[in-house]
Amino acid sequence: MNHGAAVAPVLVLTYGNPSRGDDALGTAMYDLLEKNPPLNVDLLTDFQLQIEHATDLREREYVLFVDAGINCEEPFELQRLSARKDDSFTTHAMSPASVLSVYQQIYRREPPPAYLLTIRAYKFGLGKEMSSAAGENLARAYEYLVEEPPWAAHA
Repeated sequence: MNHGAAVAPVLVLTYGNPSRGDDALGTAMYDLLEKNPPLNVDLLTDFQLQIEHATDLREREYVLFVDAGINCEEPFELQRLSARKDDSFTTHAMSPASVLSVYQQIYRREPPPAYLLTIRAYKFGLGKEMSSAAGENLARAYEYLVEEPPWAAHA
C-alpha cells in the first residue's frame, strides 16, 4: 500500500510463487500491469495472501485478486467473492474470501466489492518455468483486463 499517498479506489492484488511453474501467473500479471499501470488502480503482489492484506482493502471501491488455478475454465474465470471465514486463516496462506472475512472483523463493516480472476494453470513444479499454455492464458487474461477492465465502473 502507498503509505502517505492517496489510496486508489481500485486494488489489484496478485499472488503466487514465481519459482513454482504456473504458480507464477499472479505475479506475472503484476509485472504486465506494472509496465503500463491502469489509472486509479493500486497494484500489490505477494507470494501468498496474509491476514495483513485485509488492511490493504481499506478505502477501496473495488478489489481484484489474481491467482493461478487448475480447477477453472480456460483461459481464466472471474468470480464475485463473499467474505467467508475458512480454515485458511489459521495457516500462513489465506484464501481471498478469508481476507474479506478478516476485513469485516477488523473494521466491522462489509468489505468492498471483490472478485477473483483465476488464470488456468497446469504445472506447479518447484524450479520449473511457466508452461506455454499458462503463458497463453496469462496473455488472454491481461488483454481482458486492459480492454474490458472489470473495475471500470468503480474507478
